[in-house]
Amino acid sequence: MTDVPMVLAEGVSKSFGSNQVLKSISLEVRRGEVMCLLGPSGSGKSTFLRCINHLEVLSAGRLSVDGELIGFREVGGKLYEMHPREAARQRRDIGMVFQRFNLFPHMTAVENVMEAPVLVKGQPKAQVRQRALELLDRVGLAERADYYPAHLSGGQQQRVAIARALAMEPKLMLFDEPTSALDPELVGEVLDVMKGLASSGMTMIVVTHEMGFAREVADELVFMDGGVVVESGDPREVLSNPKHERTQAFLSKVL
Repeated sequence: MTDVPMVLAEGVSKSFGSNQVLKSISLEVRRGEVMCLLGPSGSGKSTFLRCINHLEVLSAGRLSVDGELIGFREVGGKLYEMHPREAARQRRDIGMVFQRFNLFPHMTAVENVMEAPVLVKGQPKAQVRQRALELLDRVGLAERADYYPAHLSGGQQQRVAIARALAMEPKLMLFDEPTSALDPELVGEVLDVMKGLASSGMTMIVVTHEMGFAREVADELVFMDGGVVVESGDPREVLSNPKHERTQAFLSKVL
C-alpha cells in the first residue's frame, strides 16, 4: 500500500458560521515527504492542520491519512461523523506540535514525554521511560530530562513538545508555526530537530514563516490565501520565481 498518499485532502471546506475559512482544498502528501504551508494570518493554514487530525470537523470534502478516512465513516456513499473515542484513536497516529508548548507544568521533561504512551497506550512505565530518555537525547535534551518546564527555555520546551509527540510513534507529524512564539536565537535549535526528523523519513506538514527551512527541507511548498491554495510547487522554484501576483506580494514582504 505504499502508493497510497500519507495525506489526501479532497475538496476540504470548513466554515465557522458564515465565515468560510477553507474553500475546497485538495492536496496530497506522499509518504516521507515534507510539505510547508505558507500564507498570511487568517489564510486557513492552521485550520487545515486541525482538520487533518479532526480537532476541527470538516464542513465538506474528505480527508484521509494513510488510506483511512479521518473523523468520518462512509456508509452507502454517505459520511457519518465518528464517535469521539474513535476519532481519538485515529489521532494517536498523528503527532501535532503547536505554537505554544502546552507542557504540563507540574511534570518534568521526561514525565511529559512519558504521559501519553503510559496513559493512552497503557505501555509499561519502565519501557516508556527508556524510550522517553532516548527521545530527549534525540532532540538534544538528555541532560534536561528531570527539569520542569519553568526551568527550560522556550526552545527547549518546544523540543520537549516534539519528543512528546514522537513518543506516540506517529506516522505523520503536523507542526503549527512551531517557532513563532520563540525568541529569534532559539528558533534554530527547534528547526534543527525538525530537519533531523525530515531526513529520517518522517512525513511532515509544517505551517511556518521560516523561508530558509522551507527552501532547504520541504519537498513541496503550498502558498494559501483566503482559504484557497494560490500556488504550490518545488520550494526553491516558488520562492525564487513565484507565478501568482498574490504570492509575489506576500514573498516580497517576508523574504
